Amino acid sequence: MRRFLKAAAVAALGFGVVSAAEAQTYPYRDITAAVVWGAGGGTDTINRMIMAEMEKHLPVSINVINQTGGVAGSNGMVYVMNQPDDGYTLVGLSESNVTAAVQGGWDQKFSYWHPFIVGGSPDLISVPANSPHKTLQDLIEAAKAAPGSIPAAASGSGSIHHLNLLAIENGTGATFKFVPYKGSAPGQEAAVAGEVAVVVTSLAEQQALIDGGLLRPLATLTPEPAKVGSIDIPSAFSVYDGLDKYLPLKQAIGFAVHASASDDVKAALTEAFDKAMASDTVADWAKTNHYDISGQSGAEASAIFAKLESTFAWTLWDLGAATVDPATLGIEKP
Repeated sequence: MRRFLKAAAVAALGFGVVSAAEAQTYPYRDITAAVVWGAGGGTDTINRMIMAEMEKHLPVSINVINQTGGVAGSNGMVYVMNQPDDGYTLVGLSESNVTAAVQGGWDQKFSYWHPFIVGGSPDLISVPANSPHKTLQDLIEAAKAAPGSIPAAASGSGSIHHLNLLAIENGTGATFKFVPYKGSAPGQEAAVAGEVAVVVTSLAEQQALIDGGLLRPLATLTPEPAKVGSIDIPSAFSVYDGLDKYLPLKQAIGFAVHASASDDVKAALTEAFDKAMASDTVADWAKTNHYDISGQSGAEASAIFAKLESTFAWTLWDLGAATVDPATLGIEKP
C-alpha cells in the first residue's frame, strides 16, 4: 500500500510539473528555425539576420538550422510539419516553396503555414568572369545555336530561380541545360568553378562574387536595371520585348509557423517580428545587401503567398514542368 501511495504521489508531482510548464507564457524555451535551403543562400542569410534581431525582443534564443533537400524545399517543410504546432519550430522559407505540391514534394497547399515576409532581391542572369559571353544577347544567341548544350545553374527545380530561367527560355526562344542545386550558394560556386556556364540567383546573393570579379552579371530579370559598385546591370526587359509575358517573378523570403498554432504564439512572434522589421539594423542590412523590405505577416502575407502559389504552380503546369495538376490540389488559376 505504501509503495502504491508513493507511486501515486510521484505521478501527481509529474502531472503538476507538466501542467505548470504548459501554463507558462510562450515562449519559455528556445525556438528552432529550420531553413529549407542551404547555408549561405538568400533564405538562410535573411533568416539568420531576422532571427538574431527578433531575439532582442524575446526572452529566449532562436537557433537556425538547415533542413535541405526534396522537391522545392519539401524536406524542410515536411520536417517542420511533423513537429508540434506549439511555435517552437519555425520553417525558414521563400516563394520557391509554393511549387512543392505541384512537383510532388508534399500534398499540402501553402495555406498550411502562417507566414512572415522579410523581403527579397531581384534575380540576375550571370556568367563566370572568364565567359566568352559579354552580353545577354551573346548568351542567348549561343544557346539558340546549340540548344540544350549550355549548362545553367539555379537552386532546385521549381524555385524562383528555375522559373526565371524557364521564363528567359520562353521569352527568348533559347534552350539551356538546367542543372539544379540545393541552394543558390552551391549553384554560384559551380559557376565560379566552371561546372556550369550560367547561373540565375538574386542580386543579393551574387553581389560579393560580382564585387570580387568572379561573376559577370548580364541582366536583371525585372524591369529595373541595377548597379553593383561601378558595374551597371541592364534589365533583360530592355533587350527582349517578349519577357513581360513571363516576368517579373519576385522573391518573398521569410519564415512561417504552423497555421494551426495558437493565437498567443502568433501574437508573440508577430510582435517580435514587427519590432525587428522596424529597426535600423534591418534597414541598414537591407540597403547594404540589395534587399527590398516587405514586413507582411499573417493574412496579408498569406494573400501574397496564395497569389505566388497560383502563379508559380500554373506556370510550371503550362510549361510542362509540374507533375501534379494544380486543380487537383485546389490551387486556382491566376
